[in-house]
Amino acid sequence: MPLYLNDDQTMLRDTAKDFVASEAPVAHMRALRDADDATGFSRPLWKQFAEMGFTGILIPEGEGGLGLGHVEAGILLEEIGRNLTPSPFLATAVAAVEALKGTAAAAIWYPSILSGETVAALAIDEGAKHNGKIAMQAQRSGNGFRLTGAKQFVTHGHVADLLLVAAKTENGTTLFAVPSDASGLSATPERLADSGIAARLQFDGVEVDADAVIGEVDQGDGPLARLLAAGRTGASAEMVGVGGGAMDMTVAYLRERKQFGVAIGSFQALQHRAAHLYSEMEVARAAVLKAQQLLDAGQDATEAVAVAKAMTGLATTLAVQEGVQMHGGIGMTDEYDIGFFMKRARVLAEMFGDSNFHANALAEAAGY
Repeated sequence: MPLYLNDDQTMLRDTAKDFVASEAPVAHMRALRDADDATGFSRPLWKQFAEMGFTGILIPEGEGGLGLGHVEAGILLEEIGRNLTPSPFLATAVAAVEALKGTAAAAIWYPSILSGETVAALAIDEGAKHNGKIAMQAQRSGNGFRLTGAKQFVTHGHVADLLLVAAKTENGTTLFAVPSDASGLSATPERLADSGIAARLQFDGVEVDADAVIGEVDQGDGPLARLLAAGRTGASAEMVGVGGGAMDMTVAYLRERKQFGVAIGSFQALQHRAAHLYSEMEVARAAVLKAQQLLDAGQDATEAVAVAKAMTGLATTLAVQEGVQMHGGIGMTDEYDIGFFMKRARVLAEMFGDSNFHANALAEAAGY
């Protein structure tokens, strides 16, 4: 598999780059934050995503989507990351769409996702760190189930129309599609470090019918695995955008900022650090593309996805730290954008498991 984009993917990249940069640059995120926007993203912008066809990138053509793959979804996510665009694209159009794929629930939810009317949120984490453990219970009740428990760090969970909820059933794990207006469900929004909003969800005997089951009862590991693989790879692509955006800002600053009458970028020590950063970002970008290609080919991508999430976490952390340091004092101010990249990178690095989580998973898989 070539580790570069073909002509069609390059065309999509150019379209996405122009669209996101013009409609939702960093100033868009800053404006939402300054207004203390209670939603956390722009609904009209989400509609524009739908009009551009972006919400259907991973939905099969036979079901109204574009029928493209994770490489194409990652192209858009990289531009979202580069512009720090608050958007439900990762959770809705990537992770949720992949979890629903091939199930009866897809026919229910795909049309409204395509039209931009539905925003999905992923209710899978229950503790301070992503660890894959599920304590939430779903007990049989009449023709359906009764959900009891709590979830944390549910991005956009306070305004989402659809919640994908992982719970323990009698003989395994089941994934449920729960409408946000279900009785007994409450959400407490919390502002994150990157100014985004995630919710703590409380399920107090939430009743859902059998149609809410995604796939088969007790067989939720399959759709949950698709959700996590797509989410981790997508978050990695967005991190490449965040790291790349921070690197571009830093290199531009090195070229324009002068000391002793010369650009500070002419100093060899800073050139070495910039070259090291560029190399780390390119290796991380290649790791993400490899994971995307394996997912699109239907091959086992478990190891590649873990490598991509771990490497992008490390490379993007390096990018934002170097960015703030090389900007000197202004890098610590709110008026300058470089600090926003560090905050967004921190949140993405933790999402779906941080670098240590995935490095440990790789080590255990290798027998350590």
